[in-house]
Amino acid sequence: MSWLGAGIGAGIGLMFGGPIGAALGAWVGSSFGSGLKRVGHNAALGRDGAQAVFIVTVFSMLAKMAKADGQVSRAEINLIEEFIANNLRLGAEDRKQAIQIFQNAKSDGYSIYDYAEQYQQLVRNQAMREMVYRLLFAVAHADGELHAAEEDILRRIPEYLGLHASIFAAMQGEFGRRGPAATGTLEQHYAVLGCSPDASDRDLKLAYRRKAAEFHPDKIASKGLPEEFMRYAEDQMKSVTVAYDTIMEARKSRAVS
Repeated sequence: MSWLGAGIGAGIGLMFGGPIGAALGAWVGSSFGSGLKRVGHNAALGRDGAQAVFIVTVFSMLAKMAKADGQVSRAEINLIEEFIANNLRLGAEDRKQAIQIFQNAKSDGYSIYDYAEQYQQLVRNQAMREMVYRLLFAVAHADGELHAAEEDILRRIPEYLGLHASIFAAMQGEFGRRGPAATGTLEQHYAVLGCSPDASDRDLKLAYRRKAAEFHPDKIASKGLPEEFMRYAEDQMKSVTVAYDTIMEARKSRAVS
Protein backbone atom coordinates (compact mmCIF):
# COMPACT_ATOMS: atom_id res chain seq x y z
CA MET A 1 0.00 0.00 0.00
CA SER A 2 1.25 3.49 -0.83
CA TRP A 3 2.07 6.13 1.78
CA LEU A 4 -1.07 8.18 1.22
CA GLY A 5 -3.25 5.11 1.04
CA ALA A 6 -1.66 3.85 4.24
CA GLY A 7 -2.43 7.11 5.99
CA ILE A 8 -6.08 6.96 5.04
CA GLY A 9 -6.29 3.22 5.67
CA ALA A 10 -4.81 3.68 9.13
CA GLY A 11 -7.65 5.96 10.06
CA ILE A 12 -6.60 9.47 9.05
CA GLY A 13 -10.19 10.12 7.89
CA LEU A 14 -9.61 13.85 8.23
CA MET A 15 -11.22 16.75 6.46
CA PHE A 16 -9.73 19.97 7.76
CA GLY A 17 -11.41 22.40 5.44
CA GLY A 18 -9.19 24.98 3.82
CA PRO A 19 -6.68 24.15 1.08
CA ILE A 20 -5.21 20.99 2.63
CA GLY A 21 -8.64 19.55 3.34
CA ALA A 22 -9.74 20.37 -0.22
CA ALA A 23 -6.60 18.80 -1.69
CA LEU A 24 -6.98 15.69 0.44
CA GLY A 25 -10.65 15.47 -0.45
CA ALA A 26 -9.90 15.83 -4.16
CA TRP A 27 -7.45 12.96 -3.97
CA VAL A 28 -9.58 10.71 -1.76
CA GLY A 29 -12.70 11.22 -3.85
CA SER A 30 -16.35 11.14 -3.00
CA SER A 31 -16.37 7.40 -2.30
CA PHE A 32 -14.58 8.12 0.97
CA GLY A 33 -16.79 11.07 1.86
CA SER A 34 -18.86 9.32 4.49
CA GLY A 35 -15.73 8.27 6.37
CA LEU A 36 -14.34 11.78 6.74
CA LYS A 37 -14.79 13.86 9.84
CA ARG A 38 -14.10 17.54 10.34
CA VAL A 39 -11.45 18.46 12.89
CA GLY A 40 -10.04 21.75 14.08
CA HIS A 41 -6.54 22.97 13.28
CA ASN A 42 -5.37 22.04 16.77
CA ALA A 43 -6.22 18.37 16.30
CA ALA A 44 -3.37 15.94 16.98
CA LEU A 45 -2.24 13.98 13.96
CA GLY A 46 -0.94 10.47 14.24
CA ARG A 47 2.21 9.56 12.32
CA ASP A 48 0.33 8.20 9.28
CA GLY A 49 -1.98 11.19 9.27
CA ALA A 50 0.96 13.58 9.50
CA GLN A 51 2.63 11.82 6.57
CA ALA A 52 -0.46 12.15 4.40
CA VAL A 53 -0.85 15.84 5.28
CA PHE A 54 2.86 16.45 4.63
CA ILE A 55 2.73 14.83 1.19
CA VAL A 56 -0.49 16.54 0.13
CA THR A 57 0.92 19.89 1.26
CA VAL A 58 4.31 19.43 -0.44
CA PHE A 59 3.01 18.43 -3.86
CA SER A 60 0.21 21.00 -3.81
CA MET A 61 2.74 23.72 -2.99
CA LEU A 62 5.12 22.44 -5.67
CA ALA A 63 2.28 22.89 -8.18
CA LYS A 64 1.87 26.49 -7.04
CA MET A 65 5.62 27.06 -7.31
CA ALA A 66 5.68 25.67 -10.85
CA LYS A 67 2.78 27.94 -11.76
CA ALA A 68 4.40 31.03 -10.22
CA ASP A 69 5.16 32.63 -13.60
CA GLY A 70 1.57 32.24 -14.80
CA GLN A 71 1.60 28.79 -16.34
CA VAL A 72 3.13 25.36 -15.86
CA SER A 73 5.44 24.60 -18.77
CA ARG A 74 6.36 21.20 -20.09
CA ALA A 75 9.92 21.84 -18.90
CA GLU A 76 8.67 22.52 -15.35
CA ILE A 77 6.59 19.34 -15.38
CA ASN A 78 9.64 17.40 -16.53
CA LEU A 79 11.66 18.91 -13.69
CA ILE A 80 9.04 17.91 -11.12
CA GLU A 81 8.86 14.38 -12.52
CA GLU A 82 12.65 14.06 -12.48
CA PHE A 83 12.72 15.39 -8.93
CA ILE A 84 10.14 12.81 -7.85
CA ALA A 85 11.92 9.95 -9.62
CA ASN A 86 15.57 10.81 -8.96
CA ASN A 87 15.63 12.80 -5.72
CA LEU A 88 12.71 11.26 -3.85
CA ARG A 89 12.90 7.88 -5.56
CA LEU A 90 9.19 7.21 -5.29
CA GLY A 91 7.77 3.94 -6.50
CA ALA A 92 5.33 3.79 -9.40
CA GLU A 93 2.15 4.01 -7.28
CA ASP A 94 3.45 6.76 -5.03
CA ARG A 95 4.66 8.70 -8.07
CA LYS A 96 1.21 8.39 -9.65
CA GLN A 97 -0.43 9.76 -6.51
CA ALA A 98 2.06 12.60 -6.18
CA ILE A 99 1.42 13.68 -9.78
CA GLN A 100 -2.34 13.52 -9.21
CA ILE A 101 -2.08 15.77 -6.15
CA PHE A 102 0.13 18.11 -8.19
CA GLN A 103 -2.37 18.23 -11.08
CA ASN A 104 -5.34 18.83 -8.76
CA ALA A 105 -3.61 21.75 -7.06
CA LYS A 106 -2.77 23.51 -10.34
CA SER A 107 -6.39 24.52 -10.82
CA ASP A 108 -7.70 24.96 -7.28
CA GLY A 109 -8.56 28.40 -5.94
CA TYR A 110 -5.94 28.57 -3.20
CA SER A 111 -2.53 30.24 -3.18
CA ILE A 112 0.75 28.70 -2.07
CA TYR A 113 0.56 31.00 0.97
CA ASP A 114 -2.84 29.55 1.93
CA TYR A 115 -1.30 26.07 1.99
CA ALA A 116 1.72 27.26 3.98
CA GLU A 117 -0.39 29.06 6.57
CA GLN A 118 -2.66 26.07 7.19
CA TYR A 119 0.31 23.71 7.37
CA GLN A 120 1.81 25.91 10.08
CA GLN A 121 -1.45 25.62 12.03
CA LEU A 122 -1.63 21.85 11.67
CA VAL A 123 2.03 20.98 12.22
CA ARG A 124 3.77 22.57 15.20
CA ASN A 125 7.06 20.77 14.66
CA GLN A 126 9.45 23.34 13.15
CA ALA A 127 11.68 20.73 11.53
CA MET A 128 8.75 19.46 9.47
CA ARG A 129 7.88 22.99 8.35
CA GLU A 130 11.49 23.65 7.42
CA MET A 131 11.45 20.43 5.42
CA VAL A 132 8.58 21.76 3.29
CA TYR A 133 10.60 24.92 2.68
CA ARG A 134 13.68 22.88 1.78
CA LEU A 135 11.75 20.90 -0.82
CA LEU A 136 10.39 24.09 -2.39
CA PHE A 137 13.93 25.44 -2.53
CA ALA A 138 15.23 22.23 -4.13
CA VAL A 139 12.64 22.31 -6.91
CA ALA A 140 13.09 26.05 -7.52
CA HIS A 141 16.81 25.40 -8.07
CA ALA A 142 16.31 22.17 -10.03
CA ASP A 143 17.01 23.84 -13.38
CA GLY A 144 20.11 25.59 -12.06
CA GLU A 145 18.46 29.00 -12.04
CA LEU A 146 16.29 30.81 -9.51
CA HIS A 147 13.65 32.78 -11.41
CA ALA A 148 12.29 36.08 -10.08
CA ALA A 149 8.80 34.71 -9.33
CA GLU A 150 10.29 31.71 -7.52
CA GLU A 151 12.63 33.91 -5.50
CA ASP A 152 9.72 36.12 -4.47
CA ILE A 153 7.84 33.10 -3.12
CA LEU A 154 10.90 31.75 -1.30
CA ARG A 155 11.51 35.12 0.34
CA ARG A 156 7.89 35.64 1.41
CA ILE A 157 6.73 32.18 2.39
CA PRO A 158 8.80 31.65 5.58
CA GLU A 159 6.41 34.04 7.37
CA TYR A 160 3.45 31.85 6.40
CA LEU A 161 5.26 28.67 7.44
CA GLY A 162 6.18 30.22 10.80
CA LEU A 163 9.91 30.34 9.99
CA HIS A 164 12.42 33.13 10.51
CA ALA A 165 13.12 35.26 7.43
CA SER A 166 16.84 34.44 7.72
CA ILE A 167 16.16 30.92 6.46
CA PHE A 168 16.16 32.26 2.90
CA ALA A 169 19.80 33.35 3.20
CA ALA A 170 20.68 30.07 4.89
CA MET A 171 19.16 27.99 2.10
CA GLN A 172 20.71 30.20 -0.58
CA GLY A 173 24.10 29.55 0.94
CA GLU A 174 23.48 25.81 1.10
CA PHE A 175 22.10 25.38 -2.41
CA GLY A 176 24.83 27.58 -3.80
CA ARG A 177 27.53 25.29 -2.47
CA ARG A 178 29.07 22.54 -4.56
CA GLY A 179 29.64 19.96 -1.86
CA PRO A 180 29.43 19.26 1.90
CA ALA A 181 32.91 20.64 2.49
CA ALA A 182 32.27 23.95 0.75
CA THR A 183 31.15 26.91 2.81
CA GLY A 184 28.80 29.83 2.50
CA THR A 185 29.22 33.11 4.34
CA LEU A 186 29.41 33.23 8.11
CA GLU A 187 26.14 35.17 8.10
CA GLN A 188 24.47 32.26 6.33
CA HIS A 189 25.93 29.76 8.78
CA TYR A 190 24.60 31.77 11.73
CA ALA A 191 21.20 31.79 9.99
CA VAL A 192 21.26 27.99 9.70
CA LEU A 193 21.68 27.76 13.49
CA GLY A 194 19.20 30.54 14.18
CA CYS A 195 21.85 32.58 16.02
CA SER A 196 23.31 36.06 15.73
CA PRO A 197 27.08 36.67 15.44
CA ASP A 198 27.18 38.06 18.99
CA ALA A 199 26.01 34.74 20.49
CA SER A 200 28.44 33.27 23.03
CA ASP A 201 30.22 29.99 22.34
CA ARG A 202 27.98 28.34 24.91
CA ASP A 203 24.79 29.66 23.29
CA LEU A 204 26.10 28.61 19.89
CA LYS A 205 26.70 25.06 21.10
CA LEU A 206 23.22 24.94 22.64
CA ALA A 207 21.71 26.14 19.35
CA TYR A 208 23.68 23.50 17.46
CA ARG A 209 22.53 20.71 19.79
CA ARG A 210 18.93 21.89 19.59
CA LYS A 211 18.99 21.99 15.78
CA ALA A 212 20.76 18.66 15.53
CA ALA A 213 18.12 17.10 17.77
CA GLU A 214 15.27 18.64 15.76
CA PHE A 215 16.61 17.33 12.47
CA HIS A 216 17.80 13.93 13.56
CA PRO A 217 16.25 11.59 10.95
CA ASP A 218 14.80 9.25 13.55
CA LYS A 219 13.06 12.09 15.35
CA ILE A 220 11.41 13.70 12.37
CA ALA A 221 10.48 10.29 10.98
CA SER A 222 8.46 9.84 14.16
CA LYS A 223 6.80 13.20 13.48
CA GLY A 224 5.55 12.13 10.07
CA LEU A 225 8.32 12.47 7.47
CA PRO A 226 7.96 9.62 4.95
CA GLU A 227 10.98 7.40 4.39
CA GLU A 228 11.36 8.61 0.81
CA PHE A 229 12.01 12.14 2.08
CA MET A 230 14.62 11.22 4.64
CA ARG A 231 17.56 12.35 2.48
CA TYR A 232 16.38 15.91 3.17
CA ALA A 233 16.57 15.36 6.89
CA GLU A 234 20.09 14.04 6.40
CA ASP A 235 21.01 17.07 4.26
CA GLN A 236 19.71 19.38 6.97
CA MET A 237 21.79 17.59 9.59
CA LYS A 238 24.87 18.06 7.39
CA SER A 239 24.20 21.78 6.93
CA VAL A 240 23.78 22.26 10.70
CA THR A 241 27.08 20.50 11.39
CA VAL A 242 28.93 22.40 8.65
CA ALA A 243 27.53 25.68 9.96
CA TYR A 244 28.63 25.02 13.54
CA ASP A 245 32.09 23.72 12.61
CA THR A 246 32.73 26.64 10.24
CA ILE A 247 31.71 29.27 12.80
CA MET A 248 33.80 27.70 15.55
CA GLU A 249 36.83 27.44 13.27
CA ALA A 250 36.44 31.11 12.33
CA ARG A 251 36.22 32.08 16.01
CA LYS A 252 39.34 30.11 16.85
CA SER A 253 41.25 31.71 14.00
CA ARG A 254 40.15 35.15 15.10
CA ALA A 255 41.20 34.45 18.69
CA VAL A 256 44.66 33.30 17.59
CA SER A 257 45.22 36.33 15.39
